[in-house]
Order: sequence, then structure tokens, then C-alpha cells
Amino acid sequence: MTDNDFYEKYLKNLSDSQLDAVKTVDGPVLLLAVPGSGKTTVLVNRLGYMLYCRGIDPGDILTLTYTVAATKDMSARFEKIFGRDFSYALEFRTINGICAKIIAHYGRIIGKNAFELVTDEKLIGKILTENYVRIFQEYPTESDIKNVRTLITYCKNMMLTKDEIDKLSDEADFDVYKIYEAYNSELKRRNLMDYDDQMVYAYRMLRSSTDLLSFYKNKYKYICVDEAQDTSKIQHMIIGLLAGESGNLFMVGDEDQSIYGFRAAYPEALLNFEKEHSNAKVLVMDKNYRSNANIVAAADRFIRHNTMRHDKHMQASREKASDINYIQLNSRRNQYNYLCKVAETVVDQTAVLYRDNESILPLIDILERKGIPYRIKSTDMAFFTHRVVMDVVSFLRFLIDPYDSELFMKIYFKCGTYLKKSEAEMLCRMAANSNMSILDAVEETEMLGARVKQKCRSLRTHLSNMRHETPYKALLRLENYMGYGEYLENNHLDENKMFILRMLAENEDSIDGFLKRLDDLSDMIRDKVPDYSSDFILSTIHSSKGLEYDDVYLMDVCDGIFPDEVPTKGLRISAEEKRAFEEERRIFYVGMTRAKNRLSIFTYNDETSTFVKEITSISKAEETSIKAEVKKARASIKKSLRSGKTGAFSQPEYPTDLTIGQRIVQPKFGEGSILEVIYDEDNIPYKFSVLFDDGEERLFAYPFAFVRGMKLKD
Repeated sequence: MTDNDFYEKYLKNLSDSQLDAVKTVDGPVLLLAVPGSGKTTVLVNRLGYMLYCRGIDPGDILTLTYTVAATKDMSARFEKIFGRDFSYALEFRTINGICAKIIAHYGRIIGKNAFELVTDEKLIGKILTENYVRIFQEYPTESDIKNVRTLITYCKNMMLTKDEIDKLSDEADFDVYKIYEAYNSELKRRNLMDYDDQMVYAYRMLRSSTDLLSFYKNKYKYICVDEAQDTSKIQHMIIGLLAGESGNLFMVGDEDQSIYGFRAAYPEALLNFEKEHSNAKVLVMDKNYRSNANIVAAADRFIRHNTMRHDKHMQASREKASDINYIQLNSRRNQYNYLCKVAETVVDQTAVLYRDNESILPLIDILERKGIPYRIKSTDMAFFTHRVVMDVVSFLRFLIDPYDSELFMKIYFKCGTYLKKSEAEMLCRMAANSNMSILDAVEETEMLGARVKQKCRSLRTHLSNMRHETPYKALLRLENYMGYGEYLENNHLDENKMFILRMLAENEDSIDGFLKRLDDLSDMIRDKVPDYSSDFILSTIHSSKGLEYDDVYLMDVCDGIFPDEVPTKGLRISAEEKRAFEEERRIFYVGMTRAKNRLSIFTYNDETSTFVKEITSISKAEETSIKAEVKKARASIKKSLRSGKTGAFSQPEYPTDLTIGQRIVQPKFGEGSILEVIYDEDNIPYKFSVLFDDGEERLFAYPFAFVRGMKLKD
């Protein structure tokens, strides 16, 4: 098929930059594709171009994707466009898939069977739990095991040395290397390997066997990699070996959308592409076809605060439509009822996006109580087995049953009693022998100091009072007056867990009811059957990647939650802190760019949001441009007044005749009414105040406010 015939049949709807990417086949090529730029369309059509126009054998092409689902989707899309002529011969694999092939091949060369791949996460959890108990002498929660599993994956994918793993231990508060080594040893003892080992072993085999490497380099003369920003360091190393320094490698990605740092995503590979591959070409698809122009401009302005990125600017294909809606609330706790009302009246496909799974729990609680339909993506709720949640449950169960020694031993050192372990065990024995509550046993011994006795009596009084309080007040007492808040702070535990628990507690009248509700919610979410008919969708930003929605609400946008930590201004931050903060910004950017038509962001009067400030702030260049426009606007108004003309001047979007009571719309604060107008000596509005519908009065400069997007409401 000629290029012209192929173009007429398949490519005539593509843009110039998309066409360029389709036709650039030889040598190392990096395609930087901004959100909504049509990268999958380009990838699939490029494969067709290679086969039909360049005559490349389909067996020479390897296409690597991030997930098994993505391989199936891309294969199906290719077949839908080009039919079955070549689709059966094209190889779509995950990197783990090609690693499995390499390991099996190497096994045949040396005459040995490979280790068996562990696909059962329960078995992995069992091995980790057994080693955790043996090493740390305590039983882990499900959340602990999940954390250990994530860290081990990170270590293997980042190819960390022992010294580098030891550094992780300081942040993790446990010896990561010990359990890392114990886990690996146990897998080897059982002749097993996990998915991460699969890549480690394949990499070692390719490095150690020139024959093996030569075979695969000759077999796959063209390698295409999708979602390159999400691949890990070891995955990039494997791809680099297969492609060679100047091979036909086509990598598609965008470092601005690299959001899987916890899985060891390695966006640096994209930044270093030209250094690592001779004669590399870097192409850019910078046009977003998904979102309205206002969303695109704001997202592009926001992500440019990152420094570890290519210098590119996302451009809008669509016209301007709705401005970003900043929903100003008094506090975070108000967002759940607001979103509940949205769910009740939803018309278009609407997604509520959030950083962490736990953020959505209070809203789920309300929706379930009211029977409002919703669909949730990703229901991994490690929240219910997190140490903080387990602690709170233990406190509440102990106040119900003050005789339970097992519960007491879990909590006595977390509420400032100053009891030693031996003293706590003594109290438990005394209470059991005398059939009295454990804290009452304090009065029966002289073996405790006066200060310790007083602290134990205080704890007993608090627990007694909590029994008659609402769950919400009980949790406030536990955190603020019983020492548990200090314990959280001293041990660097996530205090947001307490906020989520308080929000859930608000809807229960009794401690017993609250404990039952936690169990019910956990079961409910685990067993939830997706309601695909619902247009109200709840999703983490990670799970929404690659998707799009008519309306998007971004929640929990405040410092300490999203982003988790904000570097202190004026202080030097480490490379790792900078890396972590820039990833938080990338996650938010991905969330913003899921919105097609409308984007709403919650802001709170009692919280600060660095990200909202960055979106709404302007650069020096923009500030200079706006000042020039304001100056030009005022000069035009004066000229209009001197000529005796009234009404709108040459730029009608900046009205001259402001009147008290006029309704306005402001991008950040919403709707309000003009309260007062102050004029200068030329009888031109100088300043004016607006009473917004949320009850807040704010002062604006004229015409600066209209230059920045304020409009009179029709």
C-alpha cells in the first residue's frame, strides 16, 4: 500500500504532529504526548503504517504496555481498524510477559527449570507475615503487610543496594532490609519467584548471556513502549538492553503524568532519553483534544511549576467553555454533604477524584445511608486495618469491656499512662484474679508510683465519660485529652485517619453503633457490585488515569492531605523531597486533565492549599501582560468618556457602568452581588466590593477583576 493510499484510508483525520509520529519509524524515538493528545490512536496507526507501508515483518515488532488489560485493548483496537490479516502475528506484551519468555528460553539453554511464579497474593502475604512475626516479634495488620510488600517491590524495581535499602528503614520505622532478605530467601528455598523477581532474573540473564541477548535483539528489531513514564528503572534497563543504544525504539510517554513513584516509576528515563540513545529524536504531541481550553490553560500553567520535565506547553484544541469552579467551603467536613447533593441531581457523567482511597469513605457512608446510586473504581480499603484505626477500635472496645487484658495491652502505652510493660501485665493478672476491671486494680497495689497511678485514674475517668458520649465527642476526647494525639505525632502516624473516623462517627449515636458501622462499611465496600448504570463515579486519581469524564470534582485539596507534605519555603530540600513533591503535583495535574467540560475544585476557609494558589497565581510575564491590558483598558474608558460616549468601550467584556446589586460571576469565588462602587477623579470605577453567596464580602480592583475573568451575570 502506498503512503497516499494509507493516508486516505486511515490517517487523514490526524494532525501534523500525530502524522509525524506515525511515520517516524527508524532509530530511537521519544514521543511526548500530553493528556488527551491521542497517543493510543497514534500507536495503533503507527503499527499499521509499519506493516502496510514499510513492509516490516509483524514478527519483528514487539509492543510493550503497562498492564495485561492494555495489551488486550491495543490488540483489539488494531484488529478493529486493520482487520485480522496481521493482528494474530503482532506481539503485544507486558514487560513481565516478555521477561517470562526470556526466563523460559534461558532455562532451555542451560537445561534447568525456572522457579515457579507466585500469582497467589495470599501466599505472599502468608510468607511476609510469618517473617514479620519472627523478625519484629509482633503480629502485623493487613496494612503493615501491604506496606512491606510495596517497599519490597520498590527495592527490586529501583535496583537498590543494601545501603540504599537501609536508608528506607529510617522513614519506614522498621528494618526493611531484614524482612527484604528474609522474604527473598524464603522464596528461593521454595523455588518460587514473584513478579518483581521475574524482571530481576530476566535482566541478569540478558546481561550474563550474550547469545540470549543477541537472539532477542535480532528477533525484535522494532520495539514500541506505551506509558513509558510508568515503567520502572529495571524495566527501562531491560528495554535498553533489548533495543540497544541506537536500535528502533519508540517510547511513548509524558513525564508530567508519571504518578506511580511508590511502584518505582522512573520518569528520569524520559528526561535522559537523548543522552542514553545516540541519534535520538524527540517528538511532541502537545494538543489536548479532551478538555475545554480554560481547563487546558490552567493545567498547563500549573504543571510548569515542576522543574524535572521537558519544556513543553499543552495547547487546547477545543474552545473556552466553563471556567474552573472553586467551591469555597468553611471546612473539609462540608464537602461530603455538598457532593451528596451533586449525586442526587447528577445528569452528565460526573467523577469525584481523590488522592487516597480513605478520602471517599465519609461520602460512601452518606450515599449508602440514603440509598443514592454510585459507582466506585478501586476499592482497596487498607484503611480499616491501618494501625491508627485498629488502635481506635481497641480503645472503644476496651471502654465497653474494661476487663479485656488483650485490649489493654494494645493501648496502655498509647495514652500516656507511663506504665511499664511488666506493670501493665501485673495489673491484668490482679484484675483477673479479683474479677475487677483492669484500671480498678490500680487501687489495689502499692507497686505503682503516684504519678503512674494518677495517669491510670485519669484514663479510667476518660473512658467512663466516653461511654456516655457520642462517638464523635469520644474521638475528640481520645485525640485531644487522652494523649493519643501526642502518640500519633511522636510516632509520625497519619493523623488524617482520625479525621476520617470522626466524619464517620458523626452519623452514629452510640459507641456500639459506630463500631458496628465500621465493620459493615468494610464488608459493604469489599462486596460492592459496580453499578455501571450510575453516572456518579468515585475514583482515586491513579485509577482514573487514561479515562475522561464530563464533570470532575477534586476533593481534599489542602496541604497535609493533597499534597501530603509541602516543602518549607526558604529551607533547602533534599532531592528525594523535591522528587516526592513534584510527583504530588503530577498526580493533581492528571486529576485536572480528566475533565472534559467542567472542573470543580474544593477549597476550605480553615485550610491552606498550595496547589490552588499555584493554579490561580500568574507568572511575571502574565502579570506584565495583564498590567498592560489594564492600562490600555483604563485609557480606552477615559477616551470614551471624553468623547461623550457612554456604555461599553472598545472591549465590551469590561463593563464601565457598575451598579449596586448587579450580579457577577468570579472564577474562584462563584456568584455574588455588587455591594459598593468607588470612582476615581475621572468618574471611572476604581474599586468595588462584592457580597458573595457564601456570605463573604471581598474587594476588587477595576478593571483588573474583569481582566482576570470576572463577568456580569446575564
